[in-house]
Amino acid sequence: MTLSAADLAAALAAGEVSSAEATQAHLDRIAAVDDDVHAFLHVNGEEALASAAAVDAARSAGESLHPLAGVPIAVKDVVVTQGQVTTAGSKMLEGWVPPYDATLVTRLREAGLPILGKTNMDEFAMGSSTEHSAYGPTRNPWDLGRIPGGSGGGSAAAVAAFEAPLAIGTDTGGSIRQPAAVTGTVGVKPTYGSVSRYGLIALASSLDQAGPCTRTVLDAALLHDVIGGHDPRDSTSLPDPAPSYTEAARNGADGDLSGVRIGVVSELGGEGYEPGVRASFHAALDKLTAAGADIVQVSCPSFSAALAAYYLILPSEASSNLAKFDGMRYGLRVEPTDGPVTAERVMAATRGEGFGDEVKRRIILGTYALSAGYYDAYYGSAQKVRTLIQRDFAAAFEQADVLVSPTAPTTAFPFGAKLDDPLAMYLNDVATIPANLAGVPGLSLPSGLSDDGLPVGFQILAPAREDARLYSVGAALETLLLNDWGAPLLSKAPKLEASK
Repeated sequence: MTLSAADLAAALAAGEVSSAEATQAHLDRIAAVDDDVHAFLHVNGEEALASAAAVDAARSAGESLHPLAGVPIAVKDVVVTQGQVTTAGSKMLEGWVPPYDATLVTRLREAGLPILGKTNMDEFAMGSSTEHSAYGPTRNPWDLGRIPGGSGGGSAAAVAAFEAPLAIGTDTGGSIRQPAAVTGTVGVKPTYGSVSRYGLIALASSLDQAGPCTRTVLDAALLHDVIGGHDPRDSTSLPDPAPSYTEAARNGADGDLSGVRIGVVSELGGEGYEPGVRASFHAALDKLTAAGADIVQVSCPSFSAALAAYYLILPSEASSNLAKFDGMRYGLRVEPTDGPVTAERVMAATRGEGFGDEVKRRIILGTYALSAGYYDAYYGSAQKVRTLIQRDFAAAFEQADVLVSPTAPTTAFPFGAKLDDPLAMYLNDVATIPANLAGVPGLSLPSGLSDDGLPVGFQILAPAREDARLYSVGAALETLLLNDWGAPLLSKAPKLEASK
């Protein structure tokens, strides 16, 4: 269970272990620790073992298999899976079983990855702590009294707790990268449109992107190669043929960054960032410099308005996307207990009971921003800021090959610390949001431990369609850090068994 996905795949190919054995080991691990972690909302052991057995039979028959065939995976509960309950962390979809697979799930199945189950998340992906799940919070394996990030805290925690070697997350404003930062794992938000959104329960359609959650940069590249590529069922899917991200990660693993220009974004640091986070970030920069990289300072002035723009664009799109949950077609239906049962009253009762406070807050904000007389002042203005952010990125990438920053301003905070202060919660995504607004790819990998003994994330950003740069630079930094640590950062995490 502690092997990387790449190492487990090699063991499977060599016949040292079967997929059925590896899958059962992870199911046993889930049974042993997930009462504490609560990374999973649904575990589908029977189907996972059947998939594993099919891979083992195909391998025994000498069939050509995908390199990751037989390696189990967890999938965020916002991704629809045929025959498996999919709730998006909401009571609105409690018990709903989709009749089809998302494109990325189809690709996982075709590659032979057994799906262990569906991971917990903030309701409809709205949150930065997984405290907004209708089914209870996920806990950080490093400290069960702290949050695992959000909205994809379940996927990150499953990987960090060795319940799954790989997981799928989605990133609308940092929901893959921020959980990766606070759990000591690797998370990647691909270029917008490079991974199909068909079958993702939409939050904000112009921002959402699915991507890998893993323990190493190479594992993320391997998984990205599986799920990426054009999909005619997604109108925003890029038609470009993708390079091999696995090759980019392997090439970068030598740790040589000679001539690579790395831009430090001045607006993504300083005030609001914990001293331990800044110290870890600058220590990683020193390693990049020693490896031959050229460090340059870049300024992206419009980034200071990114948070405000994002929290107008996202709620506006969310209010539109979530209008379909009305108690009429599928999902929860609540009828009023007094008075006539009209369509309007059923919708009101269903949405009132089915949505949590954070979802209601954003729907109200988004509906207001889109209303007559306010559209141009709010949503229209936010889109103009988005254009300025895209221009800032373009100018910055003329000076640097990649941009870097801390992934999150703080380490994992205790449960309840920001639950009653939405603005403080939103600030957790201040460094990750610009990438979603511009559609560029981003990667977070662990850069060490802060003063409180908790993981710190290091963010790398690249131009759109240049995801390979993330993997080459990320793999190089990972090698430099591993040479220092002598073992993956997760080996330094407290053992879950001792925390029971």
